[in-house]
Amino acid sequence: MFFQRFLLLFGLSSSLAAADFDLVVYGGTPAGLSAGVVAAREGASVVIIEPTKWIGGMVTGGLCHTDVGKQETIGGFPRDFFFAAARKTMTPSLWYEAPKTNMAVFNDMLARAGVKVVTAQALKSVAKEGVRITSLTTDDGTTYAGKQFIDASYEGDLMAAAKVSYIVGRESTAQYGEPLAGYHPMPIRPRTVEVMESDCPSLGGKGPAYIHGTPSSISGLDARGSPIYGVFPDPKLAPGSADKRTQSYNFRICVTQRKENQVPFPKPANYDPTKYELLLRLIQAFPGLRFGRLFHLGNVAHNKYDLNAQGLFSTDYPGANFDYPDGDAATRARIWQDHTDFIQGMLWFLGHDERVPQSLREQTNSWGLCKDEFADNNHWPYALYVREGRRMIGEYVMVQKDLQTDIFKDDSVGMGSFLIDCHIVQRILADDGTVRDEGSFQDTPALPYQIPYRSLIPKRAECENLLVPVCLSASHIAYCSLRMEPVYMALGQASGLAAVMSMKDGTPVQSIDVAALRKKLLEQKAVLELPSLANMVRSAKLPGIVMGEQEAEQTGHWTGSSYGNPVDGTSIHDANSEKGSKSVTYRLKIPAAGRYEVRMSYASAPNRVRSLPVSIEHADGTQTVIVDQRKTPPIDKLFISLGTYRFTPEKPAVIVISNKDTDGIVGADAVQLLEVK
Repeated sequence: MFFQRFLLLFGLSSSLAAADFDLVVYGGTPAGLSAGVVAAREGASVVIIEPTKWIGGMVTGGLCHTDVGKQETIGGFPRDFFFAAARKTMTPSLWYEAPKTNMAVFNDMLARAGVKVVTAQALKSVAKEGVRITSLTTDDGTTYAGKQFIDASYEGDLMAAAKVSYIVGRESTAQYGEPLAGYHPMPIRPRTVEVMESDCPSLGGKGPAYIHGTPSSISGLDARGSPIYGVFPDPKLAPGSADKRTQSYNFRICVTQRKENQVPFPKPANYDPTKYELLLRLIQAFPGLRFGRLFHLGNVAHNKYDLNAQGLFSTDYPGANFDYPDGDAATRARIWQDHTDFIQGMLWFLGHDERVPQSLREQTNSWGLCKDEFADNNHWPYALYVREGRRMIGEYVMVQKDLQTDIFKDDSVGMGSFLIDCHIVQRILADDGTVRDEGSFQDTPALPYQIPYRSLIPKRAECENLLVPVCLSASHIAYCSLRMEPVYMALGQASGLAAVMSMKDGTPVQSIDVAALRKKLLEQKAVLELPSLANMVRSAKLPGIVMGEQEAEQTGHWTGSSYGNPVDGTSIHDANSEKGSKSVTYRLKIPAAGRYEVRMSYASAPNRVRSLPVSIEHADGTQTVIVDQRKTPPIDKLFISLGTYRFTPEKPAVIVISNKDTDGIVGADAVQLLEVK
């Protein structure tokens, strides 16, 4: 086997045809590399085909301040990789190594495993016999036959070519019952520059890394009354409607202030300052705005930073990617170049346009590209950040509840934990002529959740020898949390092992012994569950009718929290701000007429509201009950009774929590109805 792999690795002939493999992986992303390495370690002959010139996707292509969520959910191959990268340069921080180091570690792993790698060859066609892929052909005419296939691309090209069901864009709220789903125009959230910067992690603040919502009333019209560049007409969709649009892309740029390792930001050949009119208006609306507030600067090893987007106008390029997921090669190349020109042009604009305050120009020019990164690409990142492409519709579609309430899965092959985070989809023109951020929403907490094997496999009737660890079967909302590189790598590890099991057993990927797969993953130190979740109060296990805060209607911005022991692991609070503008409305369907005790859960604390009015709408009218959230709830230290009322199926029970006229932090968790016999 070693000799055979040696021949394959160096392209020599052997008893196995040069383009005939046990496993063909399309997409040299971290998930694809993970899948290929673990499969080769199990004795399979593996080829990884990457359409660009470089392997490693975002981890070697710019994203080096890695988002991990809860570190304890990451084990197996991804943890081994990040440990190896940290050891290579003796970096104390596990997740924040430079791109060139990550590339070196991946290359070493591939060489040791004997995986053949083909770069700069895109998928041309796929051959199938019945519901099995038999081979794929690349642009240069080479055909790669295989027993098993994995689509680890960010776009889902192999999956689509194999006629596996998929979706592009956003589902409606109604499709899967997801409160966050669909079209989401954000209101203006007025902020001062001081508040904006105090919230900003890049400037030492403690707020979220990505700050959502338009921070001021900014006109989106030019002198002729037409939308300025990058602002779209309002599509007039109802909130929660489905569409074909997806969250914005960008480049994650490796930057430094070390002059000896710095290359100035380049001026693109297609530079057009009119593209930055909205940016200029944002700067003018906030005098003194700093470079570190316009961009998120994630600290990386060796005095380097991962420059990412944050806020209304940054390196995200809303609306410019809509044709990318299903686009042909020419369309994608155009979009890729357009993103390069736009982001390079933005940095040039900030550093050189005389309308930009001198202090901000000087701050911008104190930064530059890292001279020792991406040297064969003019120091520009290798990878366009395709945050979301196609998404498979497979054996099981993960949705919002799978991240927050229905988090346990018997066929778990990995875990996620990152918050539900969507970047801007588009900037729209409101009726009053001002700009609105659409598509993003306030970062919403997710619990550590299990990812089922079923979400990696197509429907049996469509393909039985394909696994999809990146464009997996998930709604847009679920994907907003799943889309983290360590998660992709964990799912790649599971996919590589599953492909080998399917091949050895002669069974479809839908019929493998998942218990045996889980056993193998655990032997390889993968994390499939967390013991700490065993004591969590689960709404599914509570008697009666229960609705959590995530299923309720939320008005205004509520902050997620895991303080105390909330039902299903999370609750929300009003941060003691914007009094009178925030409410949570629970609408519970009543199965049978009768009298029900209404209970409400909350976490008590000294800084909580002293006198919270809670409204209960029942069959005989409306009752308001005052709750002191400073006091420990009397029922199991979790719930308080709000009284017993008559309800009928014709009218839902409506419980409303509002922060109007309140004098402390208002919390909202679950509401429970218990029938009284």
